[in-house]
Amino acid sequence: MVEQSIWMQKVAADPDHSTWFIERFRSMSRAGDDLAGEARLVDAMVPRRARILDAGCGSGRVGGMLAEAGHDVVGVDVDPALIEAAEQDHPGPRWMVGDLAELDLPAQGITTPFDAIVCAGNVMTFLAPSTRREVLRRFRAHLAPEGRAAIGFGAGRGYEFSEFFADAAASALEPDLLLSTWDLRPFGDDSSFLVALLRPA
Repeated sequence: MVEQSIWMQKVAADPDHSTWFIERFRSMSRAGDDLAGEARLVDAMVPRRARILDAGCGSGRVGGMLAEAGHDVVGVDVDPALIEAAEQDHPGPRWMVGDLAELDLPAQGITTPFDAIVCAGNVMTFLAPSTRREVLRRFRAHLAPEGRAAIGFGAGRGYEFSEFFADAAASALEPDLLLSTWDLRPFGDDSSFLVALLRPA
């Protein structure tokens, strides 16, 4: 067993945490908020009918939109309540409960590597710190040779960007493009958010 994620520690401390998260995004969707930024970026960087892994998929917002765009999507999240919501709100993708630190989709019959992996919503900062490098290593193992991983998270959440870059390098992933937002603004030393597009080294 790997160390329990920070997300599941929150759920253990507050059993209503997952419900709050699910309803928050359902409410934003009903209000007409733009929730498609991450999906738009990923859709733009892959061919049609691409194979995409939504890693830390939550309640299925990003993966659901990518499936609607015609892609073959698998979503994995450690929280069963979020996976249940994804199945309800975004039918189509294959949604699976699993810890990203133990990700082994070939063992579950999903053997074709992915054209892209998207890891949005600050997922990297909700991982147990001891598992971050292993998660990146497993992302690398699931990517096609020409595939890319799009990973986004904010500063001030206990995971320095410099530490992330070191973990990526140790996991045989290297930057293809660094952005400060999902809408393609450039990354700089003063950026408070990172969107890293990584390719296999």
